[in-house]
Amino acid sequence: MFTTTKDVLAYAEKTNTAIAAFNCYNAETIQAAVKAAENQQQPVIIAYGERYKEYMNLEAFAAFTKVIAEQASVDVALHLDHSYEFETIRRAVHAGFTSVMFDGSALSLEENIKQTKEVVDFAHEHGVDVEAEIGSMQKGAFSDEEEGDGRLTDPDEAADFVKKTNVDFLAASIGTVHGMYDGDPEIRLDLLDALKERIDTPLVLHGGSGTPEKEVLQAIEKGIRKINVNTEISLTAVETITETVDKNPKAHLSVVMENAQKAMSNHMEKVVTLYKNK
Repeated sequence: MFTTTKDVLAYAEKTNTAIAAFNCYNAETIQAAVKAAENQQQPVIIAYGERYKEYMNLEAFAAFTKVIAEQASVDVALHLDHSYEFETIRRAVHAGFTSVMFDGSALSLEENIKQTKEVVDFAHEHGVDVEAEIGSMQKGAFSDEEEGDGRLTDPDEAADFVKKTNVDFLAASIGTVHGMYDGDPEIRLDLLDALKERIDTPLVLHGGSGTPEKEVLQAIEKGIRKINVNTEISLTAVETITETVDKNPKAHLSVVMENAQKAMSNHMEKVVTLYKNK
């Protein structure tokens, strides 16, 4: 069933779980994510990044996701991930996305507040929720995200930011990275405690790929309700495609993509199972 991001995060809060937000870019990734969620009877968030709009038409992506969601046996929400341009947010809102992320993390705090507030005012007029970010995550291995400086979220700044912007979800920078870790991760779980003391807004975590299970489960216990996963699923798909083509260089494209979809879905199901926090 197609539903809102706020509804699935409310479910996560009620059940003390986290919802997987899988970055998707085509039919195979969307269908793999929904199938994984159905197998575990858990909600799922389909996340579309602004950087994919030249590769995959935004409106077509939204329409396809909504059809798959309406046929699904679980709740499916549609989220715009890491958007820097107001025009992309406008298109996403009108295309039916249930939430959008404005990423002003590279801006000064004052400018981030100003621009986020403008996005919130527009999105809320159309019944769409907004995610924002304070701090700046570093770029790890195999990531297609923009480079960040690794600045961690300051709880006092976060409280002021939420109050002034009325944002619905907040992405916390606590030491995770976009992509895979180059060394041992240093996750500052104590920051989550400080953030929860200062704000009531649902907290989300970017950089789920490669984060140790122990830290993931601790983060969920401390209130993380959405975790973004991208790179590790991409690596699984690429490895499967490579294996298929190595075995049969003239394999039909439908076979190549079917194998990739199955492999991604199996991997995604393991992620969803972990986030159930059982």
